[in-house]
Amino acid sequence: MMTKALSFRTDESEIAEIKKAASMFQMSVAGLIREAVKEYIWNRKTAQEKKESFFKRLENVEEASPEESAEILAMIDSLTEDDRQVVRVDHIVC
Repeated sequence: MMTKALSFRTDESEIAEIKKAASMFQMSVAGLIREAVKEYIWNRKTAQEKKESFFKRLENVEEASPEESAEILAMIDSLTEDDRQVVRVDHIVC
């Protein structure tokens, strides 16, 4: 694989942080930046794939009938204020 040079400008404080991180991980600055870019691209690609997968699944979901909608809305309307309080929050990492 052929390699090419890349140059970019950033604040001195950011350069200091990059050098500090590279030193902590015992990596060269270039190696750290390469790994960070790869991880960023992979994370963005993975997020986009998840988003596309979600919307693809929605395509196959049938709309509720008017009767089902009315039943669901009636159940929601019958909830008390206490029923509507958030009692627990779970974070799920995929």
